[in-house]
Amino acid sequence: MRFISKNRTITHFSANMEPITDVRLQETITVETHDCYGGQIDSETVLRPDINLETMNQATGPIYVNGVEKGDVLQIDIEEIELDPRGIMVTSKGLGVLGDHIEEPTTKILPVKEGRICFKEDFIFPVRPMIGVIGVAPASGSVHCASPGDHGGNLDTKDITIGSKLYFPVFQDGALFALGDLHASMGDGELDGTGVEIGGRTTLTVRAVKGGTLEAPVVETADSFMFLASAKTLDEAIRKGSKHVVGHLQQELSLEFQEAYRLLSMLCDVRISQIVNPLVTVRIVVPKELLPRLFKK
Repeated sequence: MRFISKNRTITHFSANMEPITDVRLQETITVETHDCYGGQIDSETVLRPDINLETMNQATGPIYVNGVEKGDVLQIDIEEIELDPRGIMVTSKGLGVLGDHIEEPTTKILPVKEGRICFKEDFIFPVRPMIGVIGVAPASGSVHCASPGDHGGNLDTKDITIGSKLYFPVFQDGALFALGDLHASMGDGELDGTGVEIGGRTTLTVRAVKGGTLEAPVVETADSFMFLASAKTLDEAIRKGSKHVVGHLQQELSLEFQEAYRLLSMLCDVRISQIVNPLVTVRIVVPKELLPRLFKK
């Protein structure tokens, strides 16, 4: 199995990225990634205002997928996530939903060992590993890795984890995907602006869906499909994601708009992924009892 090191990264997803390597369809690879600060915080004396925020959320890649063309759907199966032995959480003035209460920044280093996070001596929690940044080259322009969009990017969705499948619309030949910003744990919303930020290694398998159609990323779990939508406000993101789901239900289940709209309200859930990035991200959760497959066979 091929190993791709973290020594070549991007800070922006762009339409004209040069790949660092290529992979075959059905190939399983392991990708090493930095923490979201790129290793700049190595002790609790280093504070968020001390670091270069322009290089935050850098992603390893981009990786060209042979056999994937513009208009296809890229499928990424997350096989395993191995975490580094320590994570980082910071606070800083203005960061997160209560950042106005922060007067002085602080940094906390959290040991991560044997599948557990040591927050304090009496506060030890199991890891919930996830990928914060993962995406493909956008249709045009350049998007900083700290921001999410229809191409993916900084989605900060805790269901992007071991055992999940990701689906991305492909805007450029080869897809040109990259990933980074692992978390040992993060709650919905990422309310203080950080999860347990950590480096590590992700093992994944790349596939293609020919003839599939998507407008934005989708996460598949054991029991549902989660349609991700990012926008300036929660209202806009919910509306955008709902339109994607209703359109998909119409297409895949041969339904009229009003019938698909009723099923959206009857069976589907809205969940917040994050509200602290340049755009907020939500997911519309469609149970497999309603949509057994994402694409018609």
